[in-house]
Order: sequence, then C-alpha cells, then structure tokens
Amino acid sequence: MIAPLATDLGVRRLLVAAGEAPSVQNTQPWRFRVTRRDTLEMYGDPERRLAVSDPRGRSLCVSCGAALFNLRLAIRRAGYRPLVTLRPAVEPRPLAVVEMTRAEPATPQECRLYDAIPARRTNREPFDGAPVPPAVVAELRIAASREGACLVPLDGPAATDMLDYAALAEEELSLDTPYLAELARWALPAYVRGPAPAGDPPVTRLFGERARTAPFEPRPWLAVLTTPGDRPADWLRAGQALQRVLLTATVHGLSASFLNQPLDLRDMRRRTDPRHRRGHPQMIIRLGYGPPVPRAPRRPATELETRHV
Repeated sequence: MIAPLATDLGVRRLLVAAGEAPSVQNTQPWRFRVTRRDTLEMYGDPERRLAVSDPRGRSLCVSCGAALFNLRLAIRRAGYRPLVTLRPAVEPRPLAVVEMTRAEPATPQECRLYDAIPARRTNREPFDGAPVPPAVVAELRIAASREGACLVPLDGPAATDMLDYAALAEEELSLDTPYLAELARWALPAYVRGPAPAGDPPVTRLFGERARTAPFEPRPWLAVLTTPGDRPADWLRAGQALQRVLLTATVHGLSASFLNQPLDLRDMRRRTDPRHRRGHPQMIIRLGYGPPVPRAPRRPATELETRHV
C-alpha cells in the first residue's frame, strides 16, 4: 500500500479531508507541512485568527483540533495509523505533529465516520423538534469521552437557562463595535446563514442580515462539550472530541449548530470561567433533525499546505 504522503494525490486526499472540518466563523485557520515521507505537521494560520473574539486562541485551537481528527480518519482510511503529538505553542511552531505507521485496515466504524466527513454540515435552519433517542445520546457521549472530553446534555431548566444566557451574551456582543467589524469581515454567505429566529430567545447566532425569518423548535436539544483543563492542549482535544461527536451525529442523521456566544464573551472579557462540575465548557451544541443544507465555502487544498521539506 502506498504511503499517504508518498504522492501529491495522497497528500491532497489528507488535506481535503482535514479542510472539511468545522471552524469558528468558517475561518478554517489551519495549515499543514509535510516534513518527511511519514510525518506531517499542523499549524494555526495566524492570518485567520480572530483577534477580537478569540484573544486566547481557544477557538482557533478547537477548530484545528477538529481538522486534526479528520486528518486522523483519512490516515486510518489509507491503512495507516496516526501517531499524534500535541505541541500547542505560539506560531510559528506546530500545534501537532502526526507520524504515520503501517497498520491494519480501518474498522467499519472508522470507515463510517470517514464517509460522513463530506456530509457533515453546520445547520442553522429550524429542526423538527423530534427528540434525540437515548441510545444515540449515549453514543455521542461515548464519542466525546474517547477523545478525553465530556458531553453534558442539558434538559429542562438547564436548557432554558442556557438559551437565556446565550441571548444575553448575543445582546452584549451586538453592542461591541470591534466584534461586529470582525464578524463582518468573516461574514458567512447568505445561503448558509439560515433564517432569523421568529421567537425569543434565539437559537442561532448572529451572522449578519437574514433574508427571512422562521419559527424554530420550541425546546432545542442542547449539550455542552467540556474538558478537564483549559489550556491549548485541552482545546485541541476538545476540537477532536467535537468532530468525533459531529460525525457520529451525522451517521445517525442528526444536524448540528452552535450557540457559543457566552464562550466568546467569556474569552473577550477575560471573565472567570463558569466551570461546570464536569469540566471547562468549550462548545455549546444544538442537535436535532434538520433539512438538507448547502456546504459553506472551503479553502482549496493548495492553500492548506505550506511546503514540503
């Protein structure tokens, strides 16, 4: 079997898979460098870091962690095993180094997750309100735990409180001129923004003007992804856990969007972390059954590789 990094086509397959990951404001803030025939490095792209809303680089690391998980799946699909060393540091040092060794073929579960990569979307449309089956919830929680994170479902008053908290954070952010300017710079195309919520509190984020409004599900299913620590290595693990959860959800026909306004506000204001008993919140996820939606624009694979050494 040809090594994944032995040919330009093999490298491109890995980069295309990694580049399909979700990212903060769709910035896609990752770059890769092939250093040897069996080694690849991942970097944060400083030109795509959100200086206002992400001063610590937390969201950048979570985004890169999601891309790293896709990369791992692509390597497994090629019949190799990724050996990942996290080295979170300030640019220009790599966030992670991935070595590849020949291994047994990918498992059926790994193949299913890999096949779900191009199907995964961030869905900002209304969901139908059907509950997420308990067996699927359990599988999602196991997916997070396999990457060293915890998925904490919110129900009843906890979900209502989170929606109110997100709405208050959204209101405060809407008065922050530098934040709005940064948001405008990275504005999503209209065709992936979804409608403006007709009710209150809103269940989607502020992403510019909306061409329409629509009622959303009255009781959205929410969960918080947490990590034991709150340092760059934890953020990278959170991103890998997030992507494993999202791909597992995609396999089960679920859609997802995010309500991270409280986390952005916490980072921007340097506020005390509202630490959950199960860890530090890294993502607030809305899951449910939504309609098909188009994919947000992706960076071409040629932009993602710095150079061969």
